[in-house]
Formats: sequence, structure tokens, C-alpha cells
Amino acid sequence: MAVLLLVLLLCAGSSIAEDLLTPSMDIIAELQKLKHMDEKIQKLEEKLTKVLSENEALKTLVQDSQYKLETVQKEIEAKKVAFSAGLLASGLGNTGPTDKPKILEYKKVFSNVGSAYDSNTGIFTAPIKGAYYFRFYAHSHGATTMAVSLLKNGETQCSVHAWKPVSNGNGSNGVVLTLEIGDQISTQLWKNTWVYDDPESYTSFSGFLIFPL
Repeated sequence: MAVLLLVLLLCAGSSIAEDLLTPSMDIIAELQKLKHMDEKIQKLEEKLTKVLSENEALKTLVQDSQYKLETVQKEIEAKKVAFSAGLLASGLGNTGPTDKPKILEYKKVFSNVGSAYDSNTGIFTAPIKGAYYFRFYAHSHGATTMAVSLLKNGETQCSVHAWKPVSNGNGSNGVVLTLEIGDQISTQLWKNTWVYDDPESYTSFSGFLIFPL
């Protein structure tokens, strides 16, 4: 009986030791699952990093495109230059005669695209380099001479003249000029002459950019 019990104890001990030393198959499966999950997580992280990188590149591209578009729009707006103005803002009457030349200040502004014409001074200042066209008209009543010149930076380019007309005197002239940025265009009444204007705007000054250079 004692021998039988001893044999049973040895068998039981051997079985317990085997259970302790042999890993469970469920644990191995879980470990394999964790390993696969870790691999999936790593792949997802790589994809996420790639997507974020691509998004950042796309964001930079969009910002660059917006900047270029804004730049182009500004350049287009800068190339829109045109103005037209009559001499008197209201009423009627003569300007002149004066004992010295006088820059005519056209107060009745019909249009001033690009804001290059200043009605306070009568001077147009070129905002960009380019070829420009200018035209001016002058009207006067009889007995006194009418004479007006178009000036570029103070130098005469072309003129109109009516020497003591019997009734009314009219004249117009135009010219294409190549201007640098900052060049100034104006019209000047000669000394001892006059011009007339009323709501019909007989005396006027206009100009526009033909194309940039």
C-alpha cells in the first residue's frame, strides 16, 4: 500500500512539473496575435506619416498657388490704367488769361482707373513702365488766343492753338508716349491765353496705358 501511494505521488508530481514547464497553446496564440497587431500598427503609422507628409506638401502647394494667383491678380490690376476728366467740375467760365503758364487742373473726373491722375494738381503719374496714349481738347470764345500744350516731365510734347478766333476756337491733339515709372504728364495753358468750359466739358484731358513694357 505504501509503495502504491509512492508511485501515485511520483506520477502526480511528474504531471504537475510537465504542466509548469510546457507553455499553454492559448498563450502562444495570443502572443502571435499581439505580434501581428504590432505589425499592423507599424504599417498604419507608416501610412499615417506618408499621408501627413503628402498633406503638408499639398498644403504648401495650395499656399504657393494662392500666392502666385494673388501676385498675378495684382499685376493685372496694376496694368489697368485709364483716366478722363473735364476742366470744370461744375458751372461755366474761362480759365485765364494769366501772366505766366498755368498747369490746367481737370476737376470733373469721369474715370480714373488705377488712380494715376490727380485732380488736385492736374498731373498724371505713370504707375508702370509702358506705352501710353494721351489726348486733350481745348475750347475758347473769341477775341483772346487759346493755346495749350501737353507736357512730359515739364517738356512740351504737342500743342493746340487758336489765335484770337472771331467766334469760338477749338483744338485737339494726341500723342503716344513711352513712360517710365514716375514720369508725369500734364497740360499747360500758355501765358496771356485762355480756355473755356461748361457742363458740356469742351475742354478735357484723357489718357490710358496701351501696353506695359
